[in-house]
Amino acid sequence: MRVLEEIKLVNISKGVRILFVHFLLSFPLLLQAQFGGRYLYKFVNLPSSARIAALGGNLITVMDDDVNLAFANPALLNPEMHQQIAFNHSFHFESISHGFAGFGHYDESLETTFYGGVKYINYGEFQQTDEFFQQLGTFKAKELAATIGAGRMVNERISLGANLKYLTSRLEAYNSNALALDLGATYLDTASNFTFSVVLKNMGVILSSYTGVENSDEELPFEIQIGLSKKLRYLPFRFSIIYHNAQQWNLLYDDPNAEQGTIFIGDGGTTGDASPFVQNLFRHFIFNGEFLIGARENFRMRFGYNNFLRQDLTVPDFGSLAGFSFGVGIKVNRFRIDFGHLVYHIAGGVTHLSVSTNLKEFR
Repeated sequence: MRVLEEIKLVNISKGVRILFVHFLLSFPLLLQAQFGGRYLYKFVNLPSSARIAALGGNLITVMDDDVNLAFANPALLNPEMHQQIAFNHSFHFESISHGFAGFGHYDESLETTFYGGVKYINYGEFQQTDEFFQQLGTFKAKELAATIGAGRMVNERISLGANLKYLTSRLEAYNSNALALDLGATYLDTASNFTFSVVLKNMGVILSSYTGVENSDEELPFEIQIGLSKKLRYLPFRFSIIYHNAQQWNLLYDDPNAEQGTIFIGDGGTTGDASPFVQNLFRHFIFNGEFLIGARENFRMRFGYNNFLRQDLTVPDFGSLAGFSFGVGIKVNRFRIDFGHLVYHIAGGVTHLSVSTNLKEFR
């Protein structure tokens, strides 16, 4: 957690380099030698719903009535989300509480879908001690992101959207506030059931820092994501491929004690038999799939694989399912209930539960 790193005066940032981001991005972007531990408010990148958790922790390319997806990509906002309300909660380690609630509304006069949402995380209670380890009491740590967003189809195939987020964090007597902006664009081809999205996340400014120092080096977790989805014509199945952290090529952690492993399901070492180029390339990818069963797709089975989590969190010489995820969803009467489980480590994973409904159905 970046807050603790600030208090301990830990600085792990290194020099920057320039490269051209492949795929659609052709302009030079800054690179960091190390990826983790540099940013505030990383909780905004946690899965907002059980469905997203079951699909590898990210989904930016599916346009349906799921209002939870608007937090990941505001360009997915559409009229099917009108009056849709969702509540989500995840059960983290050590009683950490994390969740998201969202509501969508379509305005016919503006031909625009709006939504509001709140994402929160409570890290629990900590013991407060002095430099001699004498207990002085306890303190709490929590963060929150209040979000409003809007999205609309600008023509038959292209949708654009934006989220504005107010971020706040408190750790004991330390506070921070920030404003962040998400911009998304989605290309939708309904004839071939193909979707392509680009999202720029968490662009913004720190309004007040934990240290109280102006122009501090605290940063928001800016990220560029690119993804595509394809629903098969003769099989009730949709797959998605997401390329995350496109703004930074090097996602490797240079651990001199790491043992060699393979690219996907190896021993979990941060160095591998493959070249650094191949290792970096596959760390950017998330693969997932969703079976849509029934005439109204009321029963869904999901799975995902996040190679970045796999390579960074697998313990060498110990087998685990780190980076893998799975889940199911079912609609019962007016309610859709979803379950998702994302494995982070040999110690276990995080379970997510979601309940959503459409208020129109009660009228």
